[in-house]
Amino acid sequence: MMKTVISTDKAPSAIGTYSQATKVGTTVYLSGQIPLIPETMEVISSDFAEQAEQVFKNLVAVCEAAGGSINDMVKVNIFMTDLANFATVNEIMSRYFETPYPARAAIGVSQLPKGVDIEIDGILELPSVN
Repeated sequence: MMKTVISTDKAPSAIGTYSQATKVGTTVYLSGQIPLIPETMEVISSDFAEQAEQVFKNLVAVCEAAGGSINDMVKVNIFMTDLANFATVNEIMSRYFETPYPARAAIGVSQLPKGVDIEIDGILELPSVN
């Protein structure tokens, strides 16, 4: 099994002992993205919608660095500190994904890194190359 590390400066750099994503075959495992602006590594704002939008932008960047697109994601895990924001996440997610949508879990948590309100990770399946 050969693992390839995926990295891009268009998404926040890793804040610890992990990679932005790891590719094995045509499967890419994306680490959790939080609403950091890649250039400054600062949280975009305290507004939940702006945070969610930034997280999806960061996911797009990592998916593209892996050779795919966000629509190649087959599984998405969304962690939120307040599940009352679920409708906002759905609305923003609908701007990034086309049908068929990925499988998804939405999980309420008490805290996330840097005090943010949302983190998303997932699995990407790259199109097969013939």
